[in-house]
Parts: sequence; structure tokens; C-alpha cells
Amino acid sequence: MYEEIKEQMVDICHKLWEKGWVAANDGNVSVKVAEGRYLATQTGVSKAFITPDKIGLIDDEFNIIEAAPGFKPSSEVKMHLRCYKERPDVGAVVHAHPPVSTGFACAHLPMDDYCMIETVIAVGSIPLTPYGTPSTYEVPEAIAPYLKDHDCMLLENHGALTVGADLITAYYRMETMELQAKISLVARLLGGVKDITPSNIERLIGMREQYGVTGKHPGYKKFL
Repeated sequence: MYEEIKEQMVDICHKLWEKGWVAANDGNVSVKVAEGRYLATQTGVSKAFITPDKIGLIDDEFNIIEAAPGFKPSSEVKMHLRCYKERPDVGAVVHAHPPVSTGFACAHLPMDDYCMIETVIAVGSIPLTPYGTPSTYEVPEAIAPYLKDHDCMLLENHGALTVGADLITAYYRMETMELQAKISLVARLLGGVKDITPSNIERLIGMREQYGVTGKHPGYKKFL
């Protein structure tokens, strides 16, 4: 079942590896396919070598519903399940370690700039969530308060997390986050980030609807 979605997940996993956003067995991807049913990537498999048979169907309690023999979901999918629980609008979750974004996470710096037009429209500021030990429920607990306003998050000393209505949207948000991290880093090296004026930020956020942008945005509370 769900062969087309599995193929898309494989493609996204390969892209994450090709871009250098994961190494070895890092990262995980999941997609909601029905209420309480999720396709998730297998633990201990490089995203360079993942195939459809290394993606299994699990439920809200992390139980395996349908999978090839030997399948075991990544323990970090617990973080994904918390995203689906807190956000009924979320249809996919991507976790990776894009180097520049993760550099901000390791420096304990949120990406709270409103300096780049496309990023302002797409995601707004990107918070730094508190540290949590991987594979435990500490990480789901750490990200939960941020999910109500954010679709992109930095995980302290860990990496990055994005959510979306579908897998492509969640993946694009990871791309947006990493590009914003590069731009922000360069701006800081050149003397400092200069944010867009509040009135123009307000106008940009207001354009989300006409562009068909889904999800949450922290700027709704701050600027509108």
C-alpha cells in the first residue's frame, strides 16, 4: 500500500543526503496517510540508500501496522508523532541536520531575523527549542509549545525540524530554513542583520493567503 507516497519519501530522503543535510544514518521523514496512521523511515539506514521497503506504516502509539520483515521505525519519529498530535493540519514531518541551520542550533542562536522577503512570507522567525536527549520523549516535550506558531524549528545542539500540509511543503521549508541560515550568517559577518520595517513585514505576511501558503506563522501575533 501507499507505494506512490513511499517513492516520494525515498526521493526526499535522497535529496537530503545529496545536499549534505544528513550523514550516515541521520534524519527521518514521515507522512500522515490516514487518521492515526503514518508512513515512517526505518532506523539505522542511510538516506542515500533508503528504498520503499525500508518505510513502514505505524500508528499513534509507535506500533508497527504494516512493514517488511525486520523493519523498525526511527525512535525519533516520536517527535513526528507529537507534531501530528498538536497540529491536525500537519501531513508530513522532516528532520535533518542541515549544517548552517544546525550551526545556529549549536551556537544556541534562534534565527529570529525578518530580513529576507521570501522567508518572511514563508515561515517567519525560526525558534530555538530546548535541549532534549534524542530518541526520548524529551524532544517531543521540548518542541510542543512551539508548534502552535511555527512550522520550522531549530533543535538545540541537534538539528532542524519542519512540518507541512504535505511532504513537499515540509521539505521546501527545510530548504527555506537552510538558505535563510546562510543568508543570516553572511549578513552577520558583514556587520549585522537589518530587518525589514514592521509595516512592510505586516504587508508581506498578509500576502501568504494570495500565494496559497499553508501552516502557522509567528508573525500573525507579533505584527498583525
